Amino acid sequence: MRNPIRYVNSSPEVIRLAVMMYIRYPLSLRQVEDLLFERGIDICHETVRFWWNRFGPMFAEEIRKRRVHHSSYSQWRWHLDEVFVKINGETHYLWWAVDHEGEVLEVFATKRRDRRAALKFLKRTMKRYGRPRSIVTDRLRSYPAALRVIGISERQECGRWLNNRTENSHQPFRRREGAMARFRDIKILQKFAAVHA
Repeated sequence: MRNPIRYVNSSPEVIRLAVMMYIRYPLSLRQVEDLLFERGIDICHETVRFWWNRFGPMFAEEIRKRRVHHSSYSQWRWHLDEVFVKINGETHYLWWAVDHEGEVLEVFATKRRDRRAALKFLKRTMKRYGRPRSIVTDRLRSYPAALRVIGISERQECGRWLNNRTENSHQPFRRREGAMARFRDIKILQKFAAVHA
């Protein structure tokens, strides 16, 4: 595979540093610009945004591969939840799958919170990571309906505090969402959540 960074008129180390600072820490684009300027790198915040759009998903995928690396431990127990997000005043839902260690496996944005959306999310996650031994969810009725269609409804667990793992994984996303102010499009939400999860 060819290196996509080679077509950019800048050092790959500078690009990686700028994008990773923006992904890893709750910084704005202008804060990243200021931090890089203190290190002697003079770039515009729009350049950081362009690099994040172009290389952010690639770097995030590298990090995710290093963390999970398709091991069997990610199949042990999954925690599923959904988050309400406003896009242009309209409510959308962000579905989360987190393994038992708190690593975000999959993030999926939809307009609805029904069985079809839950089924699509579960199929997408299982295609990537295989079938889990148990799935912890809240009491949303879409989950049992989707799990019945797949044929693993006996693996579902519901409990009052069992799903705290996913509730805690939402917090960094909510901080970044607050810093970003708002989303204008569901594709931007999906990309942002996939990179920053």
